[in-house]
Amino acid sequence: MDVVPGSVGTSAGFSLRLGQTIFSSASLLFMSLGVEFYSYTAFCYLVTIMGLVIPWSFTLALVDGYSVLVKCPIRQPGILVIIVVGDWVLSILTLAAACSTASVVDLLLHAERSYCPPKFCSRYQISAAMAFLTWFLSLASALFNLWLLPAL
Repeated sequence: MDVVPGSVGTSAGFSLRLGQTIFSSASLLFMSLGVEFYSYTAFCYLVTIMGLVIPWSFTLALVDGYSVLVKCPIRQPGILVIIVVGDWVLSILTLAAACSTASVVDLLLHAERSYCPPKFCSRYQISAAMAFLTWFLSLASALFNLWLLPAL
């Protein structure tokens, strides 16, 4: 059976999951540093989605790390379907959260009257950038695992 780099149970998959965990944690951290994030629905949505992505990615990073250490990748079709569906759902939700956050920050910065202090807006921009990086890694994981699924 072919091993797809980046799929579940590989060292590249472990790296992708670790990157997702780090970037989603950074996104949540930068958004939460500004105590006014709850004033905007898009920011609350980003916090909620990052709160879902962090445990998902961290758990799968632990599974990937264990699989790499014992040299036994996960190849059960039922588990892989759950992982693929979870990856796709969270990838789409992460993209939506990143886009909505970036658009609200852009709107706040370019409004006639500044609604956002520059210190907070720069944190929100960094948070949106980290969310986009999380989405990119999440999409890569979803595609690699989807590519592995027909091989089973």
